[in-house]
Amino acid sequence: MWLAVIPIPGSGSDTGSAGIDFLAHWLPFLLTSVVAIGWVWLADVLLLRRAKLSLDQRLPRQITMLVLTIVAIIVVVLSLPGGRWGVSEQARGQLLGLIGLSVTALITLSSTTLAANAMAGLMLRATARYRGGDWVRVGEYFGRVTERGLFHTEIQTEDRDLMSLPNLYLATNPVRIVQEKGTVVSAEVSLGYDVPHDRAEELLMRAAEQAGLVDPFVWVTDLKDHAVVYRAAGVLEEVKGLISVRSRLRVCILDKLHGADVEVATPGLVIQRRGELGDRSMPRAVRRPPVLKPEGPSVEERVFDKAEQAARVEGLTAEREAAEKRLAEIKVERKGSGEGADTAALDAESARVEARLEEIKAELESPPDEPTPSER
Repeated sequence: MWLAVIPIPGSGSDTGSAGIDFLAHWLPFLLTSVVAIGWVWLADVLLLRRAKLSLDQRLPRQITMLVLTIVAIIVVVLSLPGGRWGVSEQARGQLLGLIGLSVTALITLSSTTLAANAMAGLMLRATARYRGGDWVRVGEYFGRVTERGLFHTEIQTEDRDLMSLPNLYLATNPVRIVQEKGTVVSAEVSLGYDVPHDRAEELLMRAAEQAGLVDPFVWVTDLKDHAVVYRAAGVLEEVKGLISVRSRLRVCILDKLHGADVEVATPGLVIQRRGELGDRSMPRAVRRPPVLKPEGPSVEERVFDKAEQAARVEGLTAEREAAEKRLAEIKVERKGSGEGADTAALDAESARVEARLEEIKAELESPPDEPTPSER
């Protein structure tokens, strides 16, 4: 190995002085190694661990850490001492060649995985297709974005589980993103031909309205041999409750149809009945108390807790950037207004913006399970 080229001081009368010369010769290398390790560690703590970063900021920081690590290794190799107690120029060149060969081999052997995922991650960030907290569906996977790294994107599923998807998979497959401003929620139901379509559409429209959807509409999607397929839909403006509203829409459809004495059963089921002719596949009318909204967080807030935190950090980061930009504009406006002009309004606005910046900083530093300063 290359350490064999390092001469070790021998024994004799000059052993003490030789040892001191040896340590003095290698002291710059040791100090450089300590500084390089501390530099990388400090950068990792400041850039990734302690900083409250949005998903868009985390990716360039990870790339920065990768570059800093490679630079630190090269600096340590270049600081190897030469001369009598050091490493020969040939050995140093071999070490640099070994590092370059290792990096090249790593890129070559993992070109279909690491390098491809890294390039896909850069492409996804450049296109800004989604951000933290967004609902996404890729193939059979559905959930909310919690993290977006250099090699993978993490989503939180309906089961509250965390799933990592390679960026290459996201880049090569269609990604369906639910718009933050609202999305269409729909549910299908099959009714027999004995139910007039106008009556069915009226009941389904009422069910969509009862579920809390805006601008409801009903489509006839298919005419089968045994039934008519209806789709009740409407716009959901608050997409955070997407899972609950999907279930509530189906419950409202059942309640409206059964309440109007409309049986949700196909003619095939009717023919196979063994009971009396008047038997119906419908629950008996039961007077139920009104459903009260449970106290505490909603189902989505409990299931998608990490996604909610990611969306919260994204929003606070964007608000902080806008506030800092406004402070810079206020300083320019104050300088341009002159010394004799009334700057009280600008000073008051500057104080409000600075106070909000302090609140944002405190909210970003507060743990996700504790109330933010604005909520206390």
